[in-house]
Amino acid sequence: MADKEHPAVTNFRNYIRIKTVQPNPDYASCTRFLQQQAQELGAEFQVVECEPGKPSVVMTVTGQDPSLPTLLLNSHTDVVPVFPDFWKYDPFDAHKDEKGDIYGRGTQDMKCVGIQYLEALKRLKKEGHSLLRTVHLTFVPEEEVGGVDGMKKLVQKDIFKKMNIGLALDEGYANPTEKMMVFYGERSPFCVMVTCRGQPGHGSQFLPETAGEKLRRIINSFMNFRDEEKQKLKDNPSLSLGDVVTVNLTMLEGGVQFNVIPAELKVGFDIRLCRSQLDTFEKKVQEWCKEAGEDISYEIAISFKARTFTCVEDGKNKWWDTFAAACKKVNVQLQKEVFPASTDSKFIREAGINALGFSPMNNMPRLLHDHNEFLNEKVFLRGIDIYYQLIFDLANLGPF
Repeated sequence: MADKEHPAVTNFRNYIRIKTVQPNPDYASCTRFLQQQAQELGAEFQVVECEPGKPSVVMTVTGQDPSLPTLLLNSHTDVVPVFPDFWKYDPFDAHKDEKGDIYGRGTQDMKCVGIQYLEALKRLKKEGHSLLRTVHLTFVPEEEVGGVDGMKKLVQKDIFKKMNIGLALDEGYANPTEKMMVFYGERSPFCVMVTCRGQPGHGSQFLPETAGEKLRRIINSFMNFRDEEKQKLKDNPSLSLGDVVTVNLTMLEGGVQFNVIPAELKVGFDIRLCRSQLDTFEKKVQEWCKEAGEDISYEIAISFKARTFTCVEDGKNKWWDTFAAACKKVNVQLQKEVFPASTDSKFIREAGINALGFSPMNNMPRLLHDHNEFLNEKVFLRGIDIYYQLIFDLANLGPF
Protein backbone atom coordinates (compact mmCIF):
# COMPACT_ATOMS: atom_id res chain seq x y z
CA MET A 1 0.00 0.00 0.00
CA ALA A 2 1.38 3.40 -0.95
CA ASP A 3 2.16 5.89 1.80
CA LYS A 4 -0.59 8.41 2.40
CA GLU A 5 0.26 11.75 0.83
CA HIS A 6 0.94 14.68 3.13
CA PRO A 7 -2.14 16.97 3.10
CA ALA A 8 0.07 20.00 2.31
CA VAL A 9 1.37 18.23 -0.81
CA THR A 10 -2.19 17.44 -1.88
CA ASN A 11 -3.11 21.08 -1.37
CA PHE A 12 -0.12 22.17 -3.44
CA ARG A 13 -0.98 19.82 -6.28
CA ASN A 14 -4.58 21.05 -6.32
CA TYR A 15 -3.32 24.63 -6.64
CA ILE A 16 -1.09 23.65 -9.59
CA ARG A 17 -4.11 22.17 -11.37
CA ILE A 18 -5.83 25.57 -11.54
CA LYS A 19 -4.93 26.94 -14.98
CA THR A 20 -3.91 30.49 -14.17
CA VAL A 21 -1.77 30.48 -17.30
CA GLN A 22 -1.18 33.62 -19.33
CA PRO A 23 -2.63 35.06 -21.50
CA ASN A 24 -6.03 33.81 -20.22
CA PRO A 25 -5.61 32.88 -16.55
CA ASP A 26 -8.53 31.31 -14.71
CA TYR A 27 -8.50 33.79 -11.83
CA ALA A 28 -12.09 32.97 -10.82
CA SER A 29 -11.26 29.35 -9.90
CA CYS A 30 -8.08 30.51 -8.21
CA THR A 31 -9.96 33.02 -6.06
CA ARG A 32 -12.45 30.37 -4.95
CA PHE A 33 -9.58 28.06 -4.01
CA LEU A 34 -7.88 30.80 -1.99
CA GLN A 35 -11.13 31.71 -0.23
CA GLN A 36 -11.34 28.11 0.97
CA GLN A 37 -7.73 28.35 2.20
CA ALA A 38 -8.55 31.53 4.13
CA GLN A 39 -11.51 29.80 5.79
CA GLU A 40 -9.31 26.90 6.88
CA LEU A 41 -6.79 29.37 8.29
CA GLY A 42 -9.41 31.55 9.93
CA ALA A 43 -8.03 34.61 8.15
CA GLU A 44 -9.89 37.69 6.98
CA PHE A 45 -10.45 37.54 3.22
CA GLN A 46 -10.80 40.37 0.72
CA VAL A 47 -10.68 40.64 -3.05
CA VAL A 48 -9.36 43.82 -4.66
CA GLU A 49 -9.67 44.31 -8.41
CA CYS A 50 -7.32 47.04 -9.57
CA GLU A 51 -8.56 46.17 -13.05
CA PRO A 52 -11.77 44.27 -13.83
CA GLY A 53 -11.25 40.52 -13.92
CA LYS A 54 -7.78 40.72 -12.36
CA PRO A 55 -8.27 40.01 -8.65
CA SER A 56 -5.73 40.47 -5.88
CA VAL A 57 -6.60 38.32 -2.88
CA VAL A 58 -5.73 39.76 0.53
CA MET A 59 -5.77 37.59 3.68
CA THR A 60 -5.10 38.95 7.15
CA VAL A 61 -4.16 37.20 10.40
CA THR A 62 -4.44 39.88 13.06
CA GLY A 63 -1.66 40.03 15.66
CA GLN A 64 -1.76 40.92 19.34
CA ASP A 65 -0.58 44.47 18.60
CA PRO A 66 -2.09 45.63 15.29
CA SER A 67 -0.41 49.03 15.70
CA LEU A 68 3.02 47.56 14.92
CA PRO A 69 4.36 47.42 11.35
CA THR A 70 3.20 44.18 9.78
CA LEU A 71 4.65 41.24 7.86
CA LEU A 72 3.53 40.77 4.25
CA LEU A 73 3.76 37.39 2.52
CA ASN A 74 3.36 38.02 -1.20
CA SER A 75 3.01 35.61 -4.11
CA HIS A 76 1.58 35.82 -7.61
CA THR A 77 -1.13 33.55 -8.94
CA ASP A 78 -0.44 33.65 -12.68
CA VAL A 79 2.01 31.39 -14.51
CA VAL A 80 3.72 31.58 -17.89
CA PRO A 81 2.53 29.74 -21.02
CA VAL A 82 3.43 26.11 -21.67
CA PHE A 83 4.32 24.02 -24.71
CA PRO A 84 2.80 20.64 -23.76
CA ASP A 85 4.61 18.70 -26.52
CA PHE A 86 7.88 19.34 -24.69
CA TRP A 87 6.66 18.12 -21.29
CA LYS A 88 6.92 14.59 -19.87
CA TYR A 89 3.51 14.98 -18.26
CA ASP A 90 0.50 17.26 -18.55
CA PRO A 91 1.78 20.59 -17.15
CA PHE A 92 -1.47 21.08 -15.20
CA ASP A 93 -1.91 17.54 -13.91
CA ALA A 94 0.58 17.97 -11.03
CA HIS A 95 1.92 14.49 -11.69
CA LYS A 96 4.13 13.09 -8.93
CA ASP A 97 6.68 10.48 -9.97
CA GLU A 98 8.27 7.69 -7.94
CA LYS A 99 11.00 10.07 -6.68
CA GLY A 100 8.45 12.52 -5.32
CA ASP A 101 9.09 15.08 -8.07
CA ILE A 102 5.90 17.05 -8.73
CA TYR A 103 5.66 18.29 -12.32
CA GLY A 104 3.60 21.30 -13.29
CA ARG A 105 3.66 24.91 -14.36
CA GLY A 106 4.05 26.98 -11.21
CA THR A 107 5.71 24.30 -9.07
CA GLN A 108 8.76 26.55 -8.73
CA ASP A 109 7.39 29.88 -9.96
CA MET A 110 5.67 30.41 -7.59
CA LYS A 111 2.61 28.52 -6.40
CA CYS A 112 4.83 26.48 -4.09
CA VAL A 113 5.60 29.57 -1.99
CA GLY A 114 1.97 30.65 -1.73
CA ILE A 115 0.99 27.25 -0.31
CA GLN A 116 4.05 27.13 1.96
CA TYR A 117 2.98 30.43 3.54
CA LEU A 118 -0.51 29.08 4.15
CA GLU A 119 0.59 25.71 5.50
CA ALA A 120 3.12 27.30 7.87
CA LEU A 121 0.44 29.63 9.25
CA LYS A 122 -2.04 26.76 9.62
CA ARG A 123 0.52 24.84 11.65
CA LEU A 124 1.27 27.84 13.87
CA LYS A 125 -2.45 28.23 14.52
CA LYS A 126 -2.97 24.51 15.18
CA GLU A 127 -0.13 24.52 17.72
CA GLY A 128 -1.64 27.51 19.49
CA HIS A 129 1.12 30.01 18.80
CA SER A 130 0.23 33.68 19.04
CA LEU A 131 1.77 36.36 16.85
CA LEU A 132 2.60 39.84 18.05
CA ARG A 133 2.43 41.48 14.64
CA THR A 134 -0.31 41.19 12.05
CA VAL A 135 0.48 39.04 9.02
CA HIS A 136 -0.98 39.86 5.61
CA LEU A 137 -0.91 37.54 2.60
CA THR A 138 -1.36 38.88 -0.92
CA PHE A 139 -1.98 36.66 -3.94
CA VAL A 140 -1.65 39.00 -6.90
CA PRO A 141 -2.30 38.62 -10.64
CA GLU A 142 -0.36 39.57 -13.75
CA GLU A 143 3.22 39.36 -12.36
CA GLU A 144 4.30 37.28 -15.33
CA VAL A 145 3.32 40.10 -17.70
CA GLY A 146 4.95 42.90 -15.75
CA GLY A 147 2.68 43.33 -12.74
CA VAL A 148 1.20 46.59 -14.05
CA ASP A 149 -2.40 45.52 -13.41
CA GLY A 150 -1.42 43.69 -10.24
CA MET A 151 1.05 44.77 -7.59
CA LYS A 152 2.00 48.05 -9.27
CA LYS A 153 -1.57 49.31 -8.88
CA LEU A 154 -2.23 47.53 -5.59
CA VAL A 155 0.55 49.42 -3.77
CA GLN A 156 -1.21 52.66 -4.69
CA LYS A 157 -4.49 51.59 -3.08
CA ASP A 158 -5.53 52.71 0.40
CA ILE A 159 -6.06 49.10 1.44
CA PHE A 160 -2.38 48.42 0.84
CA LYS A 161 -1.15 51.60 2.46
CA LYS A 162 -3.22 50.85 5.58
CA MET A 163 -1.48 47.49 5.96
CA ASN A 164 1.47 49.38 7.50
CA ILE A 165 3.98 46.84 6.19
CA GLY A 166 7.42 46.64 7.79
CA LEU A 167 8.77 43.72 5.75
CA ALA A 168 7.54 41.89 2.67
CA LEU A 169 8.64 38.43 1.60
CA ASP A 170 8.30 37.59 -2.08
CA GLU A 171 9.71 35.11 -4.58
CA GLY A 172 13.27 34.08 -5.24
CA TYR A 173 14.23 30.97 -7.20
CA ALA A 174 15.77 27.53 -6.90
CA ASN A 175 19.48 26.99 -6.36
CA PRO A 176 21.27 23.80 -7.47
CA THR A 177 23.68 24.00 -4.50
CA GLU A 178 23.15 23.57 -0.76
CA LYS A 179 22.69 27.32 -0.23
CA MET A 180 19.40 29.16 -0.58
CA MET A 181 19.23 32.46 -2.42
CA VAL A 182 17.89 35.62 -0.82
CA PHE A 183 17.44 38.71 -2.98
CA TYR A 184 17.55 42.25 -1.63
CA GLY A 185 17.13 44.11 -4.91
CA GLU A 186 16.79 43.45 -8.58
CA ARG A 187 17.89 44.54 -11.99
CA SER A 188 15.72 46.85 -14.04
CA PRO A 189 13.87 45.69 -17.16
CA PHE A 190 14.55 47.72 -20.29
CA CYS A 191 12.90 46.33 -23.42
CA VAL A 192 13.48 48.23 -26.64
CA MET A 193 12.34 47.90 -30.26
CA VAL A 194 14.67 49.39 -32.88
CA THR A 195 13.24 50.28 -36.32
CA CYS A 196 15.60 50.46 -39.29
CA ARG A 197 14.39 52.13 -42.48
CA GLY A 198 16.26 51.98 -45.77
CA GLN A 199 16.18 51.85 -49.56
CA PRO A 200 13.63 49.31 -50.82
CA GLY A 201 13.90 47.56 -54.16
CA HIS A 202 14.35 44.31 -56.06
CA GLY A 203 16.22 41.55 -54.27
CA SER A 204 18.66 41.09 -57.17
CA GLN A 205 20.52 44.39 -56.56
CA PHE A 206 23.26 45.85 -54.35
CA LEU A 207 21.27 48.82 -53.09
CA PRO A 208 22.96 51.22 -50.66
CA GLU A 209 21.91 51.65 -47.03
CA THR A 210 19.18 49.05 -46.95
CA ALA A 211 17.18 48.35 -43.82
CA GLY A 212 18.95 44.97 -43.60
CA GLU A 213 22.42 46.54 -43.50
CA LYS A 214 21.36 48.94 -40.79
CA LEU A 215 19.69 46.13 -38.86
CA ARG A 216 22.92 44.12 -38.93
CA ARG A 217 24.89 47.07 -37.49
CA ILE A 218 22.32 47.52 -34.73
CA ILE A 219 22.39 43.83 -33.86
CA ASN A 220 26.19 43.83 -33.84
CA SER A 221 26.32 46.77 -31.44
CA PHE A 222 23.89 45.22 -28.99
CA MET A 223 25.43 41.76 -29.17
CA ASN A 224 29.01 43.04 -28.89
CA PHE A 225 27.99 44.77 -25.66
CA ARG A 226 26.38 41.50 -24.58
CA ASP A 227 29.69 39.68 -25.13
CA GLU A 228 31.54 42.29 -23.03
CA GLU A 229 29.15 41.87 -20.11
CA LYS A 230 29.28 38.08 -20.39
CA GLN A 231 33.08 38.18 -20.29
CA LYS A 232 33.02 40.55 -17.31
CA LEU A 233 30.93 38.03 -15.38
CA LYS A 234 33.22 35.17 -16.40
CA ASP A 235 36.41 37.02 -15.42
CA ASN A 236 35.26 38.15 -11.97
CA PRO A 237 34.13 35.35 -9.59
CA SER A 238 32.85 37.92 -7.10
CA LEU A 239 30.16 39.06 -9.55
CA SER A 240 26.76 37.42 -9.94
CA LEU A 241 24.28 37.74 -12.79
CA GLY A 242 22.56 40.60 -11.00
CA ASP A 243 25.77 42.66 -11.16
CA VAL A 244 26.00 42.86 -14.96
CA VAL A 245 23.73 43.76 -17.89
CA THR A 246 22.17 40.98 -19.93
CA VAL A 247 21.09 41.61 -23.52
CA ASN A 248 19.03 39.16 -25.55
CA LEU A 249 17.57 39.51 -29.04
CA THR A 250 13.97 38.33 -28.63
CA MET A 251 11.99 39.77 -31.56
CA LEU A 252 12.41 40.29 -35.32
CA GLU A 253 9.80 41.87 -37.58
CA GLY A 254 9.64 42.78 -41.26
CA GLY A 255 9.87 41.61 -44.82
CA VAL A 256 7.26 41.15 -47.53
CA GLN A 257 8.57 38.41 -49.79
CA PHE A 258 11.93 36.95 -50.81
CA ASN A 259 12.61 39.12 -53.85
CA VAL A 260 11.67 42.43 -52.22
CA ILE A 261 14.20 44.38 -50.18
CA PRO A 262 12.05 45.77 -47.36
CA ALA A 263 11.77 49.45 -46.55
CA GLU A 264 11.64 48.69 -42.83
CA LEU A 265 12.89 46.03 -40.41
CA LYS A 266 12.55 45.86 -36.64
CA VAL A 267 14.52 44.13 -33.90
CA GLY A 268 13.59 43.84 -30.23
CA PHE A 269 15.87 43.30 -27.24
CA ASP A 270 15.16 42.23 -23.67
CA ILE A 271 17.74 44.01 -21.51
CA ARG A 272 18.16 43.76 -17.73
CA LEU A 273 20.12 46.66 -16.27
CA CYS A 274 22.26 46.52 -13.17
CA ARG A 275 22.05 49.56 -10.92
CA SER A 276 25.25 51.17 -12.26
CA GLN A 277 23.77 51.33 -15.79
CA LEU A 278 20.34 52.75 -14.97
CA ASP A 279 21.08 56.29 -16.12
CA THR A 280 23.61 55.60 -18.87
CA PHE A 281 22.38 52.70 -20.97
CA GLU A 282 19.83 54.57 -23.06
CA LYS A 283 22.59 56.91 -24.20
CA LYS A 284 24.41 53.85 -25.57
CA VAL A 285 21.30 52.92 -27.54
CA GLN A 286 21.15 56.42 -29.00
CA GLU A 287 24.81 56.22 -30.03
CA TRP A 288 24.39 52.78 -31.62
CA CYS A 289 21.40 54.01 -33.64
CA LYS A 290 23.34 57.05 -34.83
CA GLU A 291 26.36 54.95 -35.81
CA ALA A 292 24.22 52.47 -37.75
CA GLY A 293 22.94 55.06 -40.23
CA GLU A 294 20.16 57.50 -40.92
CA ASP A 295 16.45 56.98 -40.34
CA ILE A 296 16.83 54.61 -37.40
CA SER A 297 14.60 55.06 -34.36
CA TYR A 298 13.87 53.16 -31.19
CA GLU A 299 10.91 52.77 -28.87
CA ILE A 300 11.11 51.70 -25.24
CA ALA A 301 8.44 49.05 -24.68
CA ILE A 302 9.14 48.33 -20.99
CA SER A 303 11.23 50.30 -18.54
CA PHE A 304 11.28 50.39 -14.76
CA LYS A 305 14.21 51.78 -12.80
CA ALA A 306 14.53 49.71 -9.65
CA ARG A 307 16.72 52.00 -7.58
CA THR A 308 15.69 50.89 -4.08
CA PHE A 309 17.48 47.99 -2.42
CA THR A 310 16.79 46.52 1.03
CA CYS A 311 19.60 46.73 3.58
CA VAL A 312 21.02 43.26 4.32
CA GLU A 313 24.03 44.35 6.35
CA ASP A 314 24.17 42.64 9.72
CA GLY A 315 23.29 44.93 12.61
CA LYS A 316 21.81 47.66 10.41
CA ASN A 317 18.30 46.36 9.75
CA LYS A 318 16.28 44.57 12.46
CA TRP A 319 14.11 42.87 9.87
CA TRP A 320 17.14 41.44 8.08
CA ASP A 321 18.81 40.40 11.33
CA THR A 322 15.67 38.52 12.40
CA PHE A 323 15.27 36.88 8.99
CA ALA A 324 18.92 35.74 8.94
CA ALA A 325 18.79 34.46 12.53
CA ALA A 326 15.61 32.46 11.82
CA CYS A 327 17.25 30.86 8.79
CA LYS A 328 20.24 29.91 10.91
CA LYS A 329 17.93 28.15 13.40
CA VAL A 330 16.72 25.83 10.65
CA ASN A 331 20.18 25.29 9.14
CA VAL A 332 19.63 27.38 6.05
CA GLN A 333 22.79 28.75 4.44
CA LEU A 334 21.97 32.01 2.71
CA GLN A 335 23.49 33.47 -0.43
CA LYS A 336 22.71 37.19 -0.82
CA GLU A 337 22.31 38.50 -4.37
CA VAL A 338 20.58 41.01 -6.62
CA PHE A 339 17.75 39.29 -8.46
CA PRO A 340 18.72 39.11 -12.14
CA ALA A 341 15.17 39.31 -13.50
CA SER A 342 12.09 41.21 -12.33
CA THR A 343 9.49 40.54 -9.63
CA ASP A 344 6.72 42.41 -7.83
CA SER A 345 9.23 43.24 -5.09
CA LYS A 346 10.38 46.23 -7.13
CA PHE A 347 7.02 47.93 -6.62
CA ILE A 348 7.06 47.16 -2.91
CA ARG A 349 10.60 48.50 -2.44
CA GLU A 350 9.81 51.65 -4.40
CA ALA A 351 6.94 52.22 -1.93
CA GLY A 352 9.60 52.44 0.79
CA ILE A 353 9.08 48.95 2.23
CA ASN A 354 11.76 46.38 3.04
CA ALA A 355 11.40 43.38 0.72
CA LEU A 356 13.30 40.11 0.47
CA GLY A 357 12.97 37.61 -2.36
CA PHE A 358 13.19 34.08 -1.00
CA SER A 359 12.00 30.72 -2.27
CA PRO A 360 13.31 27.86 -0.09
CA MET A 361 14.41 25.51 -2.85
CA ASN A 362 17.98 24.24 -2.69
CA ASN A 363 19.64 21.30 -4.42
CA MET A 364 17.11 21.75 -7.20
CA PRO A 365 17.61 22.61 -10.88
CA ARG A 366 16.41 26.11 -11.76
CA LEU A 367 13.36 25.52 -13.95
CA LEU A 368 11.22 28.65 -13.78
CA HIS A 369 9.60 29.20 -17.21
CA ASP A 370 11.23 25.99 -18.49
CA HIS A 371 9.69 22.81 -19.86
CA ASN A 372 9.18 20.07 -17.25
CA GLU A 373 9.19 22.47 -14.30
CA PHE A 374 9.08 20.41 -11.10
CA LEU A 375 9.67 20.52 -7.37
CA ASN A 376 10.46 17.58 -5.14
CA GLU A 377 7.91 17.05 -2.36
CA LYS A 378 10.61 16.78 0.33
CA VAL A 379 12.02 20.17 -0.71
CA PHE A 380 8.48 21.57 -0.70
CA LEU A 381 7.76 20.23 2.79
CA ARG A 382 11.04 21.51 4.17
CA GLY A 383 10.07 24.92 2.82
CA ILE A 384 7.01 24.85 5.09
CA ASP A 385 9.28 24.16 8.08
CA ILE A 386 11.46 27.10 7.10
CA TYR A 387 8.52 29.51 6.71
CA TYR A 388 7.12 28.27 10.01
CA GLN A 389 10.27 29.54 11.74
CA LEU A 390 10.53 32.69 9.65
CA ILE A 391 6.93 33.75 10.18
CA PHE A 392 7.05 32.98 13.90
CA ASP A 393 10.22 35.01 14.46
CA LEU A 394 9.38 37.91 12.16
CA ALA A 395 5.80 38.26 13.40
CA ASN A 396 7.02 38.18 17.01
CA LEU A 397 9.76 40.76 16.52
CA GLY A 398 9.33 43.32 19.27
CA PRO A 399 8.95 47.07 18.71
CA PHE A 400 12.09 48.90 17.58
